[in-house]
Amino acid sequence: MADEAQGSPASAPHKGSGDGAWASGGTVFAGVLLLTEGILGALTGIAGIAKSDVYTRLGDYVFKFDLTTWGWIHLLLGIVVAVTGWGVLKGASWARGVGVGLAAVVIVLQFMWLPYQPIWALVSIALAVFVIWALCNDRGRTAAL
Repeated sequence: MADEAQGSPASAPHKGSGDGAWASGGTVFAGVLLLTEGILGALTGIAGIAKSDVYTRLGDYVFKFDLTTWGWIHLLLGIVVAVTGWGVLKGASWARGVGVGLAAVVIVLQFMWLPYQPIWALVSIALAVFVIWALCNDRGRTAAL
């Protein structure tokens, strides 16, 4: 009888408790953040391509690109990030790994974008760090794979 109790679903640890619940909920939020960051990045890119003086640089900075170049970078990366965020929300197995990699690229890109939009760049860096944490710590989906 004790063996039956140990093998029952009631004795199994609850996947939604503790840190696993944070990571699982964080994964959904990370998908939403990726989708939102991608859409906003694409809009930033469109603005940079359409009008080359829409953003002004604050001071002199090492990383100097033409604003149209920045626009294309933001537009293309924004589309890829948005598609990856949608994949994370749909539970696609490829999306979590790609999301971690893209979030790392977003961190670097936003660091280079600091002279144009310093506050938004810092917020985006912080959100990308959270996305990396959430996608790497979701044990519930990892166990199911």
